[in-house]
Amino acid sequence: MTERPAAPDPYADPVTQPALAAPPPSSVPAATPPSATGWVLAIAAGALVSVGLGVYGRLHEPALFAVNIAGFSSSLAAKSWLATIAFVLALVQLVSALVMYGRIPVRAPSWTGALHRWSGRAAVLVTVPVAVHCLYALGFEYHEPRILVHSLFGCFFYGVFITKMLLLTRKDTPKWSLPVFGGAVFTALVVLWLTSSVWYFGTRGIRF
Repeated sequence: MTERPAAPDPYADPVTQPALAAPPPSSVPAATPPSATGWVLAIAAGALVSVGLGVYGRLHEPALFAVNIAGFSSSLAAKSWLATIAFVLALVQLVSALVMYGRIPVRAPSWTGALHRWSGRAAVLVTVPVAVHCLYALGFEYHEPRILVHSLFGCFFYGVFITKMLLLTRKDTPKWSLPVFGGAVFTALVVLWLTSSVWYFGTRGIRF
């Protein structure tokens, strides 16, 4: 009959009884919290763009030219329809984002991500002719409340868009930042559409 090994003494010195020594520290490095420097710089860059556009639009002499696009009766009609197209594309991007993040209980098709990206890019590209005309031809105007709100949100739109795009390139971006700034881009575009296209269609009628 073999002897059972004696139970280790819980009060023994761990040096003489290595089995009781504390386990070695884990070699996996501790997770470091995300740095705030990146997204603070992204916000600062967007703010500089917004302020720069506003200052340029206010200080330069308006060129007072019209944007004439074939098929439209006037520059106001062309700008109103371009802004409406941008608004519809922004709605597509919003819905596709809600589907991707599970906020809408449907199975996301494989092309949802591509639809989300390209609808956003197209929406911004469509606004460029409108922004060029507003800033270069008319400048930053504020003689009516509607026009002041439109001017402010026009500058804000491009600034917050720059911030969002810069945040997309960073891996240490806080999880809340992209939904917040993406929502800010969408909100700014909605305000621009309400203060331009909706106003135009309401006062002049729906015309091309």
